[in-house]
Amino acid sequence: MGSYNKVVRDLIPGMLRGSGHKVVTRTVYGKELLKALRARFDEELAEYDAAVDDAPAAASLVDLVEIVTAMARLRGCNQGKFGQMRTAEVAQHGAFELGIFVVSVE
Repeated sequence: MGSYNKVVRDLIPGMLRGSGHKVVTRTVYGKELLKALRARFDEELAEYDAAVDDAPAAASLVDLVEIVTAMARLRGCNQGKFGQMRTAEVAQHGAFELGIFVVSVE
């Protein structure tokens, strides 16, 4: 299969081994993990941008949310706190549901 050289979901190595592949892993922490997650974010965002159909686009969005959740956790923001912050931000500034695009402000 070749080189991966990227952070993967926790169950992926076992799944690959279960399919008969030899898998070499290492564990990354701290800043190295944040950097690996950021690279994976870029990869998933590119896959989202390249998706022609809704299903692959949604799958990439699911991965992006999981990556953001992991990054937030590494920055000391657990899922509960993250949800509270998101709720507060939506209450104060709104969401992105209406598609409002500001052209200019004078």
